[in-house]
Amino acid sequence: MVRIALHEGPEGCLHLPQGVVRFPLEILAPPGFRPEDPATWPQAAGRLELVDGRILYLPPCGDVQQIVGVGVIGLLYEWVRTHPEFVVGGNEAGIMFGADVRAADAAVWRRADTGPLTGGFRRTPPVLAVEVAGRDEGEEVLGLKARWYLQRGVDVVWVVLPATREVVVIDRQGELRCRRDGRLPGRASLPDLTVAVEDLFLQLDPAA
Repeated sequence: MVRIALHEGPEGCLHLPQGVVRFPLEILAPPGFRPEDPATWPQAAGRLELVDGRILYLPPCGDVQQIVGVGVIGLLYEWVRTHPEFVVGGNEAGIMFGADVRAADAAVWRRADTGPLTGGFRRTPPVLAVEVAGRDEGEEVLGLKARWYLQRGVDVVWVVLPATREVVVIDRQGELRCRRDGRLPGRASLPDLTVAVEDLFLQLDPAA
């Protein structure tokens, strides 16, 4: 893994060393870095996580990942409007798991578990975490991340695969691959949340 120091330029760009690199990149922690304080994190046009003491960088999402991520958030938001006992987070939702900080494409918490809003990272595991595959994170990588989540108290993870229009539902009992013409299974921990898989990918189709 490449380790680089992040230098802010006036254009806000991240300048990479010459040669081919593999994501995620490890970013050196800036002076005064405190993981619990988002204001002390490096400034970068992309996504950052803290895992095992390392700040990891991924570039911004491509167009496919963007629009599928919006489909996920839209469906979860419609659901939470009738289930106010839950709260939905998105936009690379920052979650602290002990000393680590991960970013989920979407997540759902029980409102009673979240505490007051602070402007910082959530401190409790969500019931549901959602990861959308993209250019730099495929099914295998996100499957490992899903199992990392489960080991730290997340109830269920959806790994959303735009390339095949499938969703892999992963929990402590195993994995279930839900295809385009199917539905995601309901769970007692997420009442009434049964999503048609194809609804997550509507924006991938040309306008009628």
